Amino acid sequence: MEYRHLRGDEIAALTAAGCRCDDWSLVTVADPFVTSHYRNVAFSGAVRLGTTAKVHMRSGAIPVSSGIYDALLHDCTVGNDVLIRKINNYICRYDIADDVIIENVGRLAMTGESTFGNGTEVSVLNETGGREVPIYDRLSAHVAYLLAMYRHDTALMQALRGMISAYVESRRSSRGRVETGARIINSGSLQNVYIGPAAVIDGASKLYNGSLMSEPEAPVYVGANVLASDFIMAAGSSLDDGAVAVHTYLGQSSSLTRLFSAHDSLFFANCACENGEAAAIFAGPYTVTMHKSSLLIAGMFSFLNAGSGSNQSNHMYKLGPIHQGVVERGSKTTSDSYVLWPARIGAFSLVMGRHTGHPDTSRLPFSYLIEKAGESYIVPGVNLKSVGTVRDAQKWPRRDKRTTLRPTDFINFNLLSPYTVSKMMAGCELLRQLQQTSGATSQVYSYQGLTMTASALRKGLGYYSMAIDKFMGNSIIHRLRDFDGAGGDEAMRRALEPTDARGGGEWVDICGLIVPKDEVKRLTADIASGEVTSLDAAEERLRELHAAYYDMEWTWVARHFADWWGKPLEELTAADVAAIVDRWTDSVVRLDRMLYDDARKEFSSIARIGFGIDGSDRRSELDFEHVRGEFEKDSFVLMVLDHIERKTALGADLKRRLQGL
Repeated sequence: MEYRHLRGDEIAALTAAGCRCDDWSLVTVADPFVTSHYRNVAFSGAVRLGTTAKVHMRSGAIPVSSGIYDALLHDCTVGNDVLIRKINNYICRYDIADDVIIENVGRLAMTGESTFGNGTEVSVLNETGGREVPIYDRLSAHVAYLLAMYRHDTALMQALRGMISAYVESRRSSRGRVETGARIINSGSLQNVYIGPAAVIDGASKLYNGSLMSEPEAPVYVGANVLASDFIMAAGSSLDDGAVAVHTYLGQSSSLTRLFSAHDSLFFANCACENGEAAAIFAGPYTVTMHKSSLLIAGMFSFLNAGSGSNQSNHMYKLGPIHQGVVERGSKTTSDSYVLWPARIGAFSLVMGRHTGHPDTSRLPFSYLIEKAGESYIVPGVNLKSVGTVRDAQKWPRRDKRTTLRPTDFINFNLLSPYTVSKMMAGCELLRQLQQTSGATSQVYSYQGLTMTASALRKGLGYYSMAIDKFMGNSIIHRLRDFDGAGGDEAMRRALEPTDARGGGEWVDICGLIVPKDEVKRLTADIASGEVTSLDAAEERLRELHAAYYDMEWTWVARHFADWWGKPLEELTAADVAAIVDRWTDSVVRLDRMLYDDARKEFSSIARIGFGIDGSDRRSELDFEHVRGEFEKDSFVLMVLDHIERKTALGADLKRRLQGL
């Protein structure tokens, strides 16, 4: 854009409209320049002004011409069609892009050089330090995981931090920027803040040293009475209703609202937190807490649903808040639950009551951890038959609110994967060892300070076995989906050969991304050695691993096939596969029937208490049916029945194709 100096008549018109400047030669403008669009403006330093042709509609109905009214600007560039009005203090050293509205704002200023929150050290998990993550505006959950949890790898830390430092320096500037289409209204003080395209700041109290990485496709929103400092907000994220965020990273489409308070914490994609408090947490995708009395502290979570009053303690009055905990993916905490760190809770578990014995249930996923008379009891595998578990796994993909064109977190939503199935296999081995050690006739078993009844142990073995059968069978049926039976057993075995050499060993969940541990080691080694030299290259490697999941998953199944089925893939016959399909069908149907029965409890006579408050029993029935519907017509129930029918037909189809072999 070309700028020119003001003419004498324009200066006179501006002065008559209450505008002032000690040196008008420092003010340059673009044509056409409309003097009537500037009123009561004080200019100082070098100021550039764009055109003002657009009329903005305020509150959807009030037309206001673009221009600057009642403001003080120092050393600023203003783009085309910008509306600046009622600035109570000043705007200093900001470059304001086209179509921006800044109205009724206290101050928008740079106070010197800033990296806009980039490079802020966030002390996750251990409040006293040791696992700091330097945040930056492209941070993913997976890179943050490596930074926090691989501290033992000094070469990796040095290389990763070097890449991040270089990126942070690239963001350093003494000038702030408000990008195209942003809206800043009715807010207090904004200092050293980068404001991305289409961002909306409406009613914020104070923002300091941060970045709003808004995108037109995924705007960032900051609402009423928000206080934030040393922070970064990723695309589509929001802070609202008195939320406080200090030394905090807020991931894509995550929200903190309704007086929620967070410090030294990381929140990744689709987290939703209201009312409560977070301190030094690593919140992976879909971490949810909604209640005023809930405190999440010094823990690593993902796909968590925290009940009211859930809290943890990270110190025992000795060396301070140094203890940490891990709650693996998909877990829930009930109302008033409590865990004394250190502890580790297995994937997809339910925590109920108070637990002070530092439990480690990582080898027993899908379990209930329950307090009875002050003791911690574990019920292994029982969550596999819970409607809530399956419903959660189905709703997470549907609740992915990300609209950004560049997702940073690669999320695997699978309930059953090499990660969880290998843990169930280890769980079966553990339960059998407990039986052998304590004796098959024992009524109670102990494991790491936890109590387990004989009935729970036996049922746990059954639940795990059915789930493993289901996962393995799913993989085989999927692998043979295009096999037409031609070529006999030999052709079938060729169709079952792995196509990716990776994935045969242990798998890990690096905050939403489920990958072979060997591939994580390979990536970290390549970063440490300098083969991977940029954050973009590291991100691309993670993206490729995510895309290759199903091929690598089959490699894991093939490697462990003989361990579970008793026969290697290389020796399988059509009759063997038919027997596997029968076992798979039986497991799928039995698990689905358990889900069906669990869903029926939601329609029991107990569930109807509180309905039909002013009427007869018949009125209670009608009230319940109008609010909750009928069991046979419930969408989840119909889904379960349809799943049974489809999976049974799928198994029958494969057996039909195998009959001619």
